[in-house]
Amino acid sequence: MFKFFWTTHKWIGIALALIFTCSAVTGFLLIIKKKVDWIQPTTQTDAEGPIGNFITMGELYEVVLSLDHEDFQSPTDIDRVDFRPDKRVYKILSKHHHAEIQVGAVTGEVLSVSQRPSDLLEDIHDGSFFGKWIHDWIMPVAAIGMLFMVFSGLWLWIDPIVRRRQRKQRRKKTQMWSDE
Repeated sequence: MFKFFWTTHKWIGIALALIFTCSAVTGFLLIIKKKVDWIQPTTQTDAEGPIGNFITMGELYEVVLSLDHEDFQSPTDIDRVDFRPDKRVYKILSKHHHAEIQVGAVTGEVLSVSQRPSDLLEDIHDGSFFGKWIHDWIMPVAAIGMLFMVFSGLWLWIDPIVRRRQRKQRRKKTQMWSDE
């Protein structure tokens, strides 16, 4: 049993090393994304104003589409609109090239036009960057492989300790019988 776990642990570990390394690096970068501007653009702040003064979604779309940005040519290019009420900002995210436009909710001004490497990092982290089938099939198998690595690693660590203790106990019993 030990030899089986040893061999399987080794080969699965080699196969999964690339996936785990990629996940670890991108996971670390995603954890620190709010502290590093090149990973995720800083959320801008618009002027103070009551909710009644906020621009409508129609006006927001007009502002974004009037910029003639290559990633925002039509409403179908918009992936989602995030609203940050405390900063009074709309973040409009494109379906293409991880582009982001920040528009003030009160003034309707464009506050920022930038790329979001954090979205690219998320796609790499969950495997969808490499293809939907990798996200749907390989990443779950990698998760199961990680669990196997943990349990087989514990077995490989504990088994020799248990065997040594058993040998010591057998030696003690053998010495006790021979002393009598």
